[in-house]
Amino acid sequence: MTHPLLDLPPLSAARFASIEDRVARLLGTGQDVVITQGEALLPLEGAIRSTAGPGTTALNVVTGPYGQTFGNWLRDCGARVIDLAVPFHTAVTAEQIQEALTRHPEIDFVSLVHAEAATGNTNPVAEIGEVVRRHGALFYLDAVASVAAEPVLPDAWGVDLCVIGAQKAMGGPAGVSAVSVSGRAWARMAANPGAPRRSYLSLLDWKERWTDAGRTVLPHAPAQLEMLALEACLERIEAAGLPVVMERHAAAAAAARAGARALGGGLEPYVHRAAAAAPVATTLRAPSGVDASELVARALRADPGLPLAAGGGALASEMIRVNHYGADASPEAVRRCLAALGAALAEEGPAVDVDAALRAAAAVAAARR
Repeated sequence: MTHPLLDLPPLSAARFASIEDRVARLLGTGQDVVITQGEALLPLEGAIRSTAGPGTTALNVVTGPYGQTFGNWLRDCGARVIDLAVPFHTAVTAEQIQEALTRHPEIDFVSLVHAEAATGNTNPVAEIGEVVRRHGALFYLDAVASVAAEPVLPDAWGVDLCVIGAQKAMGGPAGVSAVSVSGRAWARMAANPGAPRRSYLSLLDWKERWTDAGRTVLPHAPAQLEMLALEACLERIEAAGLPVVMERHAAAAAAARAGARALGGGLEPYVHRAAAAAPVATTLRAPSGVDASELVARALRADPGLPLAAGGGALASEMIRVNHYGADASPEAVRRCLAALGAALAEEGPAVDVDAALRAAAAVAAARR
C-alpha cells in the first residue's frame, strides 16, 4: 500500500533547524529555540524541572488550571512556592505581581500563563515582564494558547522560558511544541543539580547534543509528520501575515462576546472585561439553573462539528467555551456556535433572540474589516 505520508525520506537536520528558525521568527526572538518532540506539556514540565529546585522561591500566578499544575511541579522540584491566585473571570495585574515581589524579595522565579484557553482570560505579559525584569527573577511563560492569537514577544518582554504549542491559534499539530530559552535560563539549568539529564524532559541534552553542536546531527529520530505539519502551519501564517492571523482571532472573540450578550436568556461572558478576555477562546457563563455541559451536548447533537465545549472539572456545570482558534477563528464559526447555543437554550425555556445575536456578531465583524 502506498500513501503520501508513508515511506518518506528521513527529515534532515538542516530542515529541522530551518523549522526552528521559523519558530524563532514567529516569536521575534534571538534566543535559542528548541523544538520538542511531544505535546506542549513536555517543554512546560521540562523547563520547570530544569530551572527550579531546592533553594528556588517561585511566584506562581494562578489564573486557571495550568497555573495550578505549574505550582504542583514547582513544589515537586523542592521549590518554595508562593501562589498568587486571582478569580478565573479576571486577569492578574502588574501591580499585583509587584506587590508580591515587594513582600517577598527572595522570589527568583515567576511562572505565568499568558492566555488560559480553559477559562478564557489573558494576562498583560508586557507590563508584568517589566516588573519581573526590574526584580531580576527568571520569567517562565506558557504561551501555548496565545501564540498567533495575540502578540508573543519573549525578548521584548524579558521572558526567559517561553513555551508554545501549535495546536491552537497556529492551526497546527498537537504532537510537537517549542520553547525559547534565554542565556540566563541556560545558566540556571547548568547550575541546577536536579535538572533532568538523559531524559525526555531534558532541555540541557538538546542544548549540548543539538544547539551547541551546530545543529548538524539530530540527537534522535524526529516526529517527522508532526514536524512537517508544523512547517506547513508556519508557512500558512507567514503567507497570510501574523498580524492578519491575530486580527482574525481578535475579531472572532469580539463577535462572540457581542453575540452572546445580544442572545439573551441569561447567557453572558464569563470573563467580565473585554480587555481581560483571550482572543483564542470565549468562555460564557450558563444561565442560572441551566447545566452548561447539558446545554453544550444539545448544541453538539444538532451540529457535531462546532468548536464548543463545556468547562473542565468543577467548571463543567457553569461554563461554555467557544474555541474560535485556528481554522475556527472566523465569523462563520462564531455564527454557527451562537445559533446552536440559542436553539439549545430555547429548549430550556429562557427567551432568546438568535437573530439579534447574529446581527450583533456580524456588526462587530464588519466593523473590524
